[in-house]
Amino acid sequence: ETGKAYRLPSEAEWEYACRAGTTTIRWWGDEVGEVRANFGNWGNEWGGKQTSLVDAFAANPFGLSDMLGNVHEWMQDCSHDDYEGAPADGSAWLEASRGDCGRRVIRGGSWFDRPWLVRSANRLRHTLNHRSGLIGFRLAQDRD
Repeated sequence: ETGKAYRLPSEAEWEYACRAGTTTIRWWGDEVGEVRANFGNWGNEWGGKQTSLVDAFAANPFGLSDMLGNVHEWMQDCSHDDYEGAPADGSAWLEASRGDCGRRVIRGGSWFDRPWLVRSANRLRHTLNHRSGLIGFRLAQDRD
């Protein structure tokens, strides 16, 4: 409908967007503190039960909502155990070199996860055909 191309973000792009210029565990700090995302049973009407409404929580400093909690998000990157040999330019790591392209990375934590899993650096992986109410996606668009 828009005539533009969309794709899944790379891990590097996603983490940069999630952290929004911060260096803490979560964009709002290292402690969970007040409720700023949907996860676990952490003081909101959805936590531990289901996904929340879009924009139910404040956006991060980059204006992005729900980067942590609500649902894990699929990345474009193939699964790798570490970042050794990863692209230095932030692009997706697609080749199977020491990796598994039958499994893709998911990031961010979900409405079901406990606080220690809902953090900017959290990364898990699943097979391409894995489906769950705990996983969703966010699209990225390259500049024209």
